[in-house]
Amino acid sequence: MKRTMMSLIGVAVALAAVSGVAAVAAPDGGAKEAPGSGTRLPVQRSALLCPAPTSSEVGETTYTAFAPKGAAAGADAKKGTAKLLPAGTVRDAGSGDDGKGGKKQDGKGGKGGKDSGADSTGQTVAPRDTKPVVPLQEAGKPVTVTTDRSDAPALVGTADGTLAPGWTVQQTTSVAAGSGRGLLGLSCTTPDTTFWFPGVSTATDRQDYVHLTNPDSTPAVVDLELHGKDGSLTGSAGEDISVPPHTTVPVLLSTLTTSPTTNAALHVVAREGRVGAAVQASDTKLGSDWLPAAADPAPSVVLPGIPKDATSVRLVAIAPGESDADLKVQLATPTGLITPAGLESLHLKSGMTTAVDLKDITKGEAGSLVLTPSDGGSKAPVAAALRVTRGKGDKQEMAFIPATRPVEKRATAADNRDQGSTLSLVAPEKGKDAKVTVTASAGSGGGTPVSKTYTVKGGTSLDIAPPRPQGLKGGYALTVEPESGSGPVYAARMLARPQGGVPAFTVQPLPDDRGSVVVPTAGQDLSVLTD
Repeated sequence: MKRTMMSLIGVAVALAAVSGVAAVAAPDGGAKEAPGSGTRLPVQRSALLCPAPTSSEVGETTYTAFAPKGAAAGADAKKGTAKLLPAGTVRDAGSGDDGKGGKKQDGKGGKGGKDSGADSTGQTVAPRDTKPVVPLQEAGKPVTVTTDRSDAPALVGTADGTLAPGWTVQQTTSVAAGSGRGLLGLSCTTPDTTFWFPGVSTATDRQDYVHLTNPDSTPAVVDLELHGKDGSLTGSAGEDISVPPHTTVPVLLSTLTTSPTTNAALHVVAREGRVGAAVQASDTKLGSDWLPAAADPAPSVVLPGIPKDATSVRLVAIAPGESDADLKVQLATPTGLITPAGLESLHLKSGMTTAVDLKDITKGEAGSLVLTPSDGGSKAPVAAALRVTRGKGDKQEMAFIPATRPVEKRATAADNRDQGSTLSLVAPEKGKDAKVTVTASAGSGGGTPVSKTYTVKGGTSLDIAPPRPQGLKGGYALTVEPESGSGPVYAARMLARPQGGVPAFTVQPLPDDRGSVVVPTAGQDLSVLTD
C-alpha cells in the first residue's frame, strides 16, 4: 500500500511539474504540434559567447545584436533583457602568447594543468571595464557598437524573456594590415561540451588559436585533441586545460603537437562544465578569419555558400567514430547536383583527416557542397569544413565554411550593411523544393522591414542579393524562415568588404537558431496504479 501511494504521489508531482512549466511558459497562440507530441514554445533564456576579436593595433570590430520581432508573443511581449559583459582573460594556456598578440621567448607548449593559462603573476587578467556591450531594448531592431581597442575582451552574455528566442550577435573585425589582415566574421557561439573543427593547421605558415570561454560561475576543464592524416597527432599536450569562471583562454594549436600538420581536425571536449569555442586562423599569405565549429558529425553534411568567384576550395573531413566512411561528393549548383570530375567518391578512415583540393570547383557559379553516404557504403558520421580563397597572388583572402545544421524554423544573420551581403540557400534533396521567406529588419538607425519569398528547387543552390529595408540607416539583420512542409534548406551569408585591392570577405553559416522547443504534453496514466 505504501509503495502504491508513493508511486501515485511521485506521478502526481511529475505531472504537476510538467503541466506547470507548460502553462507558465506558453504565450498566447503557442504553436501546436501533432497530437501527443507536445507544444512548441519559445525558449525563455539563451546564452552567447564572443571571443576576443583581435590584438591588432589597426583593427576595428563591430558588434551587432538582434532578436527577431514576434519570436515570443503574448501579454509579456515587452519584457526581456539581452546583454553581453566583458570576460576576464587567461593569457594563454601554454602557447607563449603575451596577451597582446606577441610571443614570449620562454613559451613552452602545452599541458595546461589546473593552474594553466595564468599570466606571469599567476593571475587571471580582469577586464578593463564591466559595462554591458550591445544591450538590446526591443526585438526587431538591431543594436551596433564599434571598437578599435587592441585589447577588446571576450564577451559573455545572456538573454531572457521575449528577447531570448533567436538572440543573435555578430562580431565583424576588419584588420587593415599585418599578418592578420583581412575581414574576420563570427556569429557568437552558444556554450556546449564538445566541438569539431576540421580545417585547422599547426604548420609554420599558420597561427591558429582556439578560444575557450567559460560562461558559468564554476571552472571548466577542457581537453584538446588534434587529428591528422595518420590519426591522433603524437606529442599532443592539450589535456586538463582549466578555464576559470567568466573567463577566456586562448591556446595556440601548434604548441600542442610536435608534428606540424597543414590539414588537421581539432576536437574540443569539456570534461567538466561547458565552454564556447571558436578558432581564429591567420595565414601569412591568405589573411585571417574565424573557423566556427562544424555541425555535429552526421552521415550526410551540407556546406553552403561557396562564392562564384572562389579561386581555390579545400575540403577537410574526418570520420570521428569507430568506422570508416564512404561518401558521395556533389556540388549543388543553380541548375542541379553535379559530381566534381575525378571525385566521384571519398573514403575517410576512422579518426584520420582527409584533405581534397577542389580548386575552382564553382567555375563562375555559386554552389554548395553536399556529402552523402555512397550507395551501399557505411553511414558513419563525418565532420567537414571548407577553406575558400578569393583573389590571386598577393591579393588573396581566405574564409571558412563548416558543415552546418538545416534551418528548421528560423535562422538569423545579424550584421548586414547597405552593400556587400550575399545570401546562399541550398535545398540538397532532389524533388524537395524549399520555400523560404527572407526578412530584412529595420536598420539600427532607422528603416522599414521588408520581406521576400524565394523558392529553391530541390537539388539546387540559390545565391541572392538579400532584400534591403526601406529608408535604411545603419546595419540590419536578415532572418530566414522556411515555410511549413517545404523541403530541407541550409543557408549561409557572405559579407564582402574589399581592402586595398584585396577581396576581403567572410562567410557565416546560418543554422537554425533553436529559439523554440517542444514541451511534451502531460496526461494522466492510471496504469501506474496497477501492479
